[in-house]
Amino acid sequence: MGKIKADVKNMSLAAAGAIRIEWAERDMPVLRLIRKRFAKEKPLKGIRIAACLHVTTETANLALTLKEGGADVAVCASNPLSTQDETAAAIVNEFGIPVYAIKGEDNKTYYKHINAVLDTKPNITMDDGADLVSTIHKERKDLIKNIIGGTEETTTGCIRLNSMATGKKLKYPIIAVNEADTKHLFDNRYGTGQSTIDGITRATNILWAGKNVVVCGYGWCGRGVAMRARGMGSHIIVTEIDPIRALEACMDGYAVMTIAEAAKVGDVFITLTGDTSVLDKSHFTKMKDGAIVANSGHFNVEINILALEKLSMAKRSLRPGIDEYSLKNGRKIYLLGEGRLINLAAAEGHPASVMDMSFANQALCAEYLVKEGIDKPGVYNVPTAIDKEVGRLKLASMGITIDTLTDEQRKYLESWESGT
Repeated sequence: MGKIKADVKNMSLAAAGAIRIEWAERDMPVLRLIRKRFAKEKPLKGIRIAACLHVTTETANLALTLKEGGADVAVCASNPLSTQDETAAAIVNEFGIPVYAIKGEDNKTYYKHINAVLDTKPNITMDDGADLVSTIHKERKDLIKNIIGGTEETTTGCIRLNSMATGKKLKYPIIAVNEADTKHLFDNRYGTGQSTIDGITRATNILWAGKNVVVCGYGWCGRGVAMRARGMGSHIIVTEIDPIRALEACMDGYAVMTIAEAAKVGDVFITLTGDTSVLDKSHFTKMKDGAIVANSGHFNVEINILALEKLSMAKRSLRPGIDEYSLKNGRKIYLLGEGRLINLAAAEGHPASVMDMSFANQALCAEYLVKEGIDKPGVYNVPTAIDKEVGRLKLASMGITIDTLTDEQRKYLESWESGT
């Protein structure tokens, strides 16, 4: 193996990273089955893939699957605080895949790393937040002619891409992996639900029982966090802008109110909206002394940190991942993980067993783009056949069998003549 281009924290961490990657792989049976087939068929032979994803053990297993399929893969981080440095080193040193990611990298380095993977002149982009796509369309338009398509992993990225498509700015097709049932029903709900609670617990060591937990946004991620926090004994308050989601939260048994009302009573605030300034100056001034504020949305814009700083007389770091802001009104607010994705800033992200399905979708969608192709720019759903195949493989790996329709049942469902 020749020298691999890379920018990671410390290559001596590679051995420890390889063990962690192996541990995650145990809980990724669907991706393992796909990798086995890819190794034989090489459906991605000659394809260059640029992946801007969280550099974790689960992502490492996706990268290995793509490589087994014949692809030339280069990886960078999709968030400055989400990289596992030992994993990044292992992907390079143990498996020969270029990685550009260092936990805690500054904004300049972050975009230098994005451009490093784009320098490979990819045929397929894999995004978690659409930073590759936006950089290509803003600064690297010369690359578009080589690109057959891309995939997008998360809600925030889909929001950005749909905005581009609506404005006719998107120049190549993207498959929204985030919208697959085997992604949002499981990764967003159970993965984000568990890992967000995990991140906040690791950062703070709080007792959840009896806390008033304010969940800002009741999409699939918000549902998962609310569910898990309630399971820990918390009192859940949901804030929403969508009347249907607010109604659903109410009927799920949660208190629903405006953020202005919730700010007065919340102990822990968690944003999961994909929007900006969800928690703002007017909310900080109403919060209790000792309120804990965390974000589990993709970008660090959901909490207006600049406004919090302007309201404060002093700031200090109390523990890794906790900044204490002393407000001019005498109260203290605790911001976790610099307002970035708390499940990755303070923990290890989603469990491998749910990322198994998400990354199985990524791998199969890459294969689909190569074999089937999509002619026009736009944002497309994961083909139903792929989504259902991922679900079928996951069930099989769990030893679960389900019923199939009889010929009579299928005929009944396909006909219109039968009535009362």
